Amino acid sequence: MTHDNAAIEVVGLTKSYGDHSVLDGVDLTVPEGTVYALLGPNGAGKTTIVNILSTLLTADEGELRVAGFDVRREPGGVRAAIGVTGQFSAIDELLTGRENLRLMADLAHLDRATATAAVTGMLERFDLADAADRGAQTYSGGMKRRLDLAMTLITRPRLIFLDEPTTGLDPRSRRELWAIVREQVADGVTVLLTTQYLDEADHLADRIGVLDGGRLVAEGTAAELKRRVPGGHVSVQFTDADGLAAAAAAHPDASADLDALTLQLPSDGSVADLRRVLDGLDDDRVDGLTVETADLDDVFLALTGHPAAEQSARTDLEVPA
Repeated sequence: MTHDNAAIEVVGLTKSYGDHSVLDGVDLTVPEGTVYALLGPNGAGKTTIVNILSTLLTADEGELRVAGFDVRREPGGVRAAIGVTGQFSAIDELLTGRENLRLMADLAHLDRATATAAVTGMLERFDLADAADRGAQTYSGGMKRRLDLAMTLITRPRLIFLDEPTTGLDPRSRRELWAIVREQVADGVTVLLTTQYLDEADHLADRIGVLDGGRLVAEGTAAELKRRVPGGHVSVQFTDADGLAAAAAAHPDASADLDALTLQLPSDGSVADLRRVLDGLDDDRVDGLTVETADLDDVFLALTGHPAAEQSARTDLEVPA
């Protein structure tokens, strides 16, 4: 099991607690310098995968390599190569932001000069310099999450695990965190991201794996996953009723709105399917068109059997480390 330029390689990963199977034969490969997002409902096994790959849990079966190290035989090498930001903040709220970062630098055995420079750099990069000497308990949710990620990155790991990093954050804080992740990847860092939000995976991930019931039920880019889900369509706006009628006759699977002069045709959003839709249309009678693909709830419903809103309300069934 070796792939050139693979930061993570997983084959046949299983994990059970008694009769409860959490992971049931998961395979995945994450190339270096990319973002791989694990998307899935609560209890699907996302956090368990992160905990196993970061050596916090032991797999029952499977071949696992992280940053070139065998997870079972070389856990020290894995730990030295990675950074982990979990679902819940790891900051000490009795310390200041600067003290939290210095603590992580000391735990990583950075020398005094290197540690001082790293702490200062992280405070500036994460827009925490003005609050550096305030107690972390006074920080907003977004500031705490930025500090948590800065603590993960202070030793400059080449592979980071982000376990639902934006849960509970406001839209502005989420986008700030996305920008930081994109900067890290542009610098060659590999990211394994777990999330319940397709829009987050859509913004960040090169590839997405959808977990449900401990199995990887689908994999691909965000666009590929959306095309697999029913509900996509192309809406064509016509200049006159005759043009609409002619197009409706050529596409019997479409639905026409005579008042709005629009024709809605099923489509998976691909170029080939769009070309099929446009074939035979009179350009002079088409005023415009829009392409709509499946949304987050459509993807969850089709791939996991439950709508996203229901999944977000469920209690997390995963067993903590």
